Amino acid sequence: MQVYEAPLRDMRFLIHELFAKDGFGTFPAHAEFTPDLIDAVLEEAAKLAHDVLLPLNMSGDEEGCTWENGVVRTPKGFKQAYDQFREGGWCALANDPKWGGQGLPETVNKLVEEMISSANLSFGLYPGLTHGGTTAIKAHASPDIQERFLPKMVEGTWSGTMCLTEPHCGTDLGMLRTKAVPQEDGSFKITGNKIFISAGDHDLTENIIHLVLARLPDAPKGVKGISLFVVPKFLIKEDGSIGPRNGVQCTGIEHKMGLKASATCQMSFDDATGWLVGEPHQGLAAMFTMMNTERVSVGVQGLGVGAAAYQAAVAYAKDRIQGRALTGPKRPDLAADPIIVHPDVRRMLMTMRAYTEGCRALSMWVARALDAERHSEDPEIRQRAEDMTALMTPVVKALLTDLGHEAAHLAVQTYGGHGYIREHGVEQYARDARIAMIYEGTNGVQALDLVGRKLPAHGGRYLRSFFHPVAEYIEKNKSTPGMEKMIDALEKAFGALQLATATIAQKGMADPEEAGAASSDYLRLLGLVAIAYLFARSAKIAGIKTMMGQDPDGFYAAKMVTVRFFYERILPQVAGLLTAIKAGKASMMDMPEEAF
Repeated sequence: MQVYEAPLRDMRFLIHELFAKDGFGTFPAHAEFTPDLIDAVLEEAAKLAHDVLLPLNMSGDEEGCTWENGVVRTPKGFKQAYDQFREGGWCALANDPKWGGQGLPETVNKLVEEMISSANLSFGLYPGLTHGGTTAIKAHASPDIQERFLPKMVEGTWSGTMCLTEPHCGTDLGMLRTKAVPQEDGSFKITGNKIFISAGDHDLTENIIHLVLARLPDAPKGVKGISLFVVPKFLIKEDGSIGPRNGVQCTGIEHKMGLKASATCQMSFDDATGWLVGEPHQGLAAMFTMMNTERVSVGVQGLGVGAAAYQAAVAYAKDRIQGRALTGPKRPDLAADPIIVHPDVRRMLMTMRAYTEGCRALSMWVARALDAERHSEDPEIRQRAEDMTALMTPVVKALLTDLGHEAAHLAVQTYGGHGYIREHGVEQYARDARIAMIYEGTNGVQALDLVGRKLPAHGGRYLRSFFHPVAEYIEKNKSTPGMEKMIDALEKAFGALQLATATIAQKGMADPEEAGAASSDYLRLLGLVAIAYLFARSAKIAGIKTMMGQDPDGFYAAKMVTVRFFYERILPQVAGLLTAIKAGKASMMDMPEEAF
C-alpha cells in the first residue's frame, strides 16, 4: 500500500522564509494572496492528493487506459476524480483571471503540481497539459481564438494537448510532415499523423483542444517552416456549444512500462479543421511557450515521484525488522531492529531526503523567477528573471527527473525483495519516474540546450542571473559564525563550476563536439551548485531559528542535518564532474563506429 502526506512544513518554509527576500520582490498582482490564504490552498491541495488521487494510483496503474473502437477510456474512478478536481477550481489555479482563472502565483501552482505528481502522476498529466496549452494560446493566439477556447480550457471543461512527435521524427522537428492547407474562410485543413501524444484522447472532458505543429504549402524546409494550429476534437458552434466531430481520431494507445493511467495516443488528423496560432512559420517559437512551461512541470513531476518514494522508504524502514544495529540492539523488545538503524539504509534515506528537499528548493526558485518575469513592475527584475528561467529550465527538467528517478530506485532498494514486487507499490514509482527523463525533450537534449544555446546567449548574460547572486552570497557570508566550513565548500564548488564553464566555452568554440561531450556532466554540476547555494541559505535561516529556541517541531534541526549530509556526501561529486569535463571528448568519440 502506498503512503503519502504532503510535506507542507517544508513547502511553507520555502515560500514564507527562504524566498521571502530573494531579490525578486513582491508583485501587486499577487497582493491578495496572503500567507494564510496560501497555506489554506496548500492544505486543501494536500487533502485532495491524499483522499482523492492517491487511492487511484495503484489501481489506475493495474487497470490502465483502454482503447476500443476508436474510444479511449481512463481507469475506474478517474472521471469522478477529475470532475471533483475541476469543480474544486484546481484546473484554474494559476491561470489568468481574465479567462476565469484564480491567478495564484506560479510558486503555489508548482507546489500543488508536486503534490499531484506524488499522489498520482498519471492523473496529473491531464490538467497539466491543459495548463501548458492555455499558456501558448494566451501568448500567441488571436483574440478570437482566445475567446473561443480559453474560458472552457481554464475551467477544465475542455482539456488540451500538444502534438509534436511524428513516427519518423522526435526531437528533430524540422523533419515533420503534417501539412496545413489554407481555406477560404481563414481556417486550415490539417492532415498527418502524430505519436506519443499524452492525453490525446480520453473520457474526462467534453472536448480536447490539440495544439498541432504542421507545415503550410509554401513553408521553407526545416524548423523555420513550422506553424502552430489549434485543432479541436469537436468543432465549436457559433454559440460556443459542441458541434460535429472534427477530422481527429485516436488510432491506438501505447502500452508502456509506466504511467499506465495516462493515455499516450497515436493521433490521425485527416482534413481536420484548425486555426493558425501566431504568425506563419513561427510555430516552434509559439510551441516553446508551452514546452518551457511543461519542462519545469516535468521537473516537478520527477520531484513529486521522488518525494513519494522517499516517504514510502521511510515508512518501511521504520517498520521492517532485520538484523541488529552494529553498536548493539536498539530494540531489545523485538526479534530484530528496524532496518532504519543500519548505516547503508540511512545513506539511502538521507540521499533521497537531500535530493527531495534540494530539488524542491530549486523548483521554487525558478517558479519565483517565472512569477517575476510575468508580474514584476520593474523592467530590470523582469529581464533578470527571464534570463534565469531561460538558463535554469533545462536544469530543472533534467536534474529533478534524474534525481527523482534515482530516489525511486533507492526506495526499491530500501524495500529489498518486497520492493521488486507490486504489493507495496514502490516499483510503480521506479517505472513511472522513468518517463520524465525522456519526454518534453530527453535529458541529453536539455544538456545540449544548456551548453549550446543558453551559455553563449547574449554574451553569457543568462549565466550572470545565477553567478551573481551566488558570488554575492559567498562574499557576504564568509565570516558568518558557524558557516565558515559550508561557505568554503560552496566557494570551491562554485569555483569548479566557473572553471568548467570556461573550459566548455574555450573548447566548444573550436569544436562543438567538445561542448556536447561535456553537456550532461555540466548540467549536473550546475544543478548541484544551485542546490548547494539554496541549502546554504536554508541552513543559515535554520541555524538562527534554532539558536533563538524557535524550533518546537525540530524542523530546523532536521534541515541542518540534511544540508550537512548534502555538503559532505553529495556535493563532492563536483570534483569528479569537473575532471570528466576537462578530459574532453576523445574517449567517447574516438571509437570507430564499426567497433561498437
